Amino acid sequence: MTDLTLTPTQIRGLKLAREGNLFPQPMKKWTHLNAEVTYAKTDRFRERPQKIKFVTTTTLEELGGYGLLARCNLADKADEDSHEITMAGKIWLMRNK
Repeated sequence: MTDLTLTPTQIRGLKLAREGNLFPQPMKKWTHLNAEVTYAKTDRFRERPQKIKFVTTTTLEELGGYGLLARCNLADKADEDSHEITMAGKIWLMRNK
């Protein structure tokens, strides 16, 4: 595998995919299934919500073009199918970040 350089946005997207499959959301965003706003474990009064992490469709397509992400169900429509990290994506993360 050649030395592949990713942007910080692509790296965040790859790390998000490592945590679980990415599903389509409104406004060309992708995130985990049933993702919701969470609060820090140390925040006793739930004052500071942590935003839902997401990846845009363009970043998802770029990572898929590099072979770091793959569709889960090839029979479904491409824009409605979930994506998962490939072994090449996991290896890239281990080597670089």
